[in-house]
Amino acid sequence: MSITDLLSAEDIAAALQECQDPDTFEPQKFFQTSGLSKMSASQVKDVFRFIDNDQSGYLDEEELKFFLQKFESGARELTESETKSLMAAADNDGDGKIGAEEFQEMVHS
Repeated sequence: MSITDLLSAEDIAAALQECQDPDTFEPQKFFQTSGLSKMSASQVKDVFRFIDNDQSGYLDEEELKFFLQKFESGARELTESETKSLMAAADNDGDGKIGAEEFQEMVHS
């Protein structure tokens, strides 16, 4: 499966363009521009499974660092502050990782 099976390449490119400079990644803006926020809960969970590198059912800070690269291999890594901010935005139960439900809630918030 490719991410472009779920989201349009044009929308992904536009979303990545908006956050190409370090410390400019804004999750909600990215979710809207990429089309993620318009997807159903089950489609968002499909995207989550694509991002979940080790298929653990959770995204940890190491996986979040490479979040943008899951949408386009040449994209930059998230900075440490962006990674921590993304974790804080979604980790509702404070366990230091983001589950599929938490990810879907963040995308649709």
